[in-house]
Parts: sequence; C-alpha cells; structure tokens
Amino acid sequence: MNNQFTAKKRRFFPLLIAICSLMLSVGCSFPKITALKDSLTPEEHLNLGLAYEKKGELDLAVKEYSLAAKKLPIAYLYLGNAHFLKNEWKEAEAWYKKMIRKDPAVSDAYNNLAWLYCTRGVNLQEAEGLVLKALELNPAKDRIYRDTLEKIRELKKTRSCPMPGGHP
Repeated sequence: MNNQFTAKKRRFFPLLIAICSLMLSVGCSFPKITALKDSLTPEEHLNLGLAYEKKGELDLAVKEYSLAAKKLPIAYLYLGNAHFLKNEWKEAEAWYKKMIRKDPAVSDAYNNLAWLYCTRGVNLQEAEGLVLKALELNPAKDRIYRDTLEKIRELKKTRSCPMPGGHP
C-alpha cells in the first residue's frame, strides 16, 4: 500500500506544479511597481515650502525646498533659511555657500550668510565683506543690508574694545 501511495504522489506532483504555474500566470500576478511622476513643479514645491515655513513646520519646508532644489537652484537659499530657523548653523551655512557658488548674483545669499555669522558672533570680518558684496549686487535692498552691516560693525566694536579692568 505504501508503494501505491508513493506512486500516486509521483504522478500527482507534476500535475500540481502545472496547476500552480497556470494559476500564477493567469489568476495571480505580481504587484506592479509604478513610479509616480511628481505632479508639482519646482516652483510649486518652493511655494509649498514657504507655506510650511510660515506655519512653523520647518521639516516639511526643508523637504519641499529639497524637491524644488533638484531643478530650481534658488531653493538653496530657502534651504539655508529653513536650517537657520532650525538653529542648524552648519547646514544653513553650507546651503548659503552653495547658493553663492551656483549663482553669485543672488545678493540675499551673501546677506543671509553674513547675518548667520553675526548672530553666531563668528567670522565677523568675513561677514562684513559678505554684506558689502550684497550691497554692491543689489542697492535696492540698501535698508535691509545696511541693518545687517550696522549690527556686524557694532558687534565687532564690542569685541575689539577692552573690558573694564584691562581684560579683553
């Protein structure tokens, strides 16, 4: 009896394989992986990032700015601003510098990098040069950039003046 059962299994097994193969090819299919095309333009990602930034949702703003930056380099400036607001100084500095390298005519990148240095109290000589470059590039923003320049110069003055008692 055991031999008869084994013989039946041998005949049935190829039939079972054929049925399973047929079912897989006809009734079941593997899921398709569909790459969705981004329906938003880089400008729309930038605007969405601005909306998130205004609401204080900085991580979402960074995500949208990053998507925009793939095709719209001005988004580097916005990435710098968002990281600045998140107190992520190194990231902000890197994005401002990347913006300056990509398009040296964007005056706000110079001013914002200068402001970052000013608020951190570092690289004040470089900060002054950066804001002067911003003024040269875009005199229409004189009032804004001069404010940055004044703050840098005030900070430089307090840093260079000796403290009472002869201590620096």
